Amino acid sequence: MKDSGAVKIELLTEDHQARTSEKRHAPRTPRDAASLILMDRSTAVPRALLGKRGKAHTFMPDLYVFPGGRRDPGDNRTSLAQPLRNEVSEKLMQRTKSRFLPFAARGLAVAAAREMQEEAHLSLTPPDRGDGLCPDVSHFRYFARAITPPGQSRRYDTRFFACFCDELGLDPSAIQDSDELHDLTWLPIDAHDTHPLPRITRVILTDLAQALEEDPSLPFGRTVPFYYFRNGRFVRELI
Repeated sequence: MKDSGAVKIELLTEDHQARTSEKRHAPRTPRDAASLILMDRSTAVPRALLGKRGKAHTFMPDLYVFPGGRRDPGDNRTSLAQPLRNEVSEKLMQRTKSRFLPFAARGLAVAAAREMQEEAHLSLTPPDRGDGLCPDVSHFRYFARAITPPGQSRRYDTRFFACFCDELGLDPSAIQDSDELHDLTWLPIDAHDTHPLPRITRVILTDLAQALEEDPSLPFGRTVPFYYFRNGRFVRELI
């Protein structure tokens, strides 16, 4: 029997082959991006927030994804209501190039919070900080990292953060569709077959279910699975 890591790699490789069989794009350098896996744990099975990308999107059209997007230059300069925990910041700096400085890691957390606000209309800025973007990212766990394989129309080096609604005082019913994501859905983390998801999203949801089974608090200092493509094969590494 294959272990879970082998099954995940097999799924990712299958997905890469399917998406590159008809057309491969010129080499592209992955751009830094961030995504937030926001969870509602008020139900027996925790649920994660996903939304459907429109048909017009070049990258992953018609698939359900976690809210997220690329890190913008302004994200590095945005003020925080509460910073990342030290163990999260330190983990984000691992396996990065010398030009990736601490303010870039901080900017990734801001990007995840900003995209959540833009795509799902859920603000992570405390009420006493006004209407601008000044998020509390102190509850963010660094949960996973994945680099889009070569040959895709877009390539991202995405860091996936995770946190719970109740930690930030968020109302799960307050989500609203946006131009970027519609049909926003709280998907039980073990219900992978009810919606069309990218393979990497299915893999990360599987990782998430296993992590929560091991420890429902989802510790901040846990190891981080890192998925990337090397020498024609997908690799799953732990950071």
